[in-house]
Amino acid sequence: MKIYYHLSKNGFTNSYLVVNDAPNVMQALIVDPAAVTSELISQIEDGGYTLTGVLVTHNHEHHIKGLETIRRIYTPKVYAADYEVCGNWATVLGGEGIVSLAGMNISYFSLPGHTSDSMVFRIENVFFTGDALFAGTIGSTGSKYAERMLRNNIHTKILSQNDSCVVLPGHGPPSTVGAERMYNIDLAVQK
Repeated sequence: MKIYYHLSKNGFTNSYLVVNDAPNVMQALIVDPAAVTSELISQIEDGGYTLTGVLVTHNHEHHIKGLETIRRIYTPKVYAADYEVCGNWATVLGGEGIVSLAGMNISYFSLPGHTSDSMVFRIENVFFTGDALFAGTIGSTGSKYAERMLRNNIHTKILSQNDSCVVLPGHGPPSTVGAERMYNIDLAVQK
């Protein structure tokens, strides 16, 4: 597995192209298609990958702006927790589970707080956290209840994992579970 980072100027949003370059697979998926650039298309096409899926962490415009364009070029399966993102042509996820995509098993779990449809996807030792967890902070919430729920779920579902697990957020730099456990200001302070 290889992961390529793409930054969209629209909201300074991170998108990730995840490729499985095993000789008999050569498939890819996109996490949060914020923008479709020539660089992204070139990585897919020049690499000889088949784009088989899109994972959406939550329904905010700057995370899904490129989805319509992607669907015009390719025919990926789309997975999200919000029906508005998915419509009738994709799969609505809820709770937690596993999907097989691009020759990989992808774990997913609901992590509401920033939005009610926030999803985290895990591929091997990498967490794609959207706007739920950033390097050093957590996502914004609409109430103290949502904030407490988000912090508790991050502790239970992410920080309980191995220190070396990688955190790839929807904005900002990457991190690790160990770094977030030690240095995340929003998780250290009990509010």
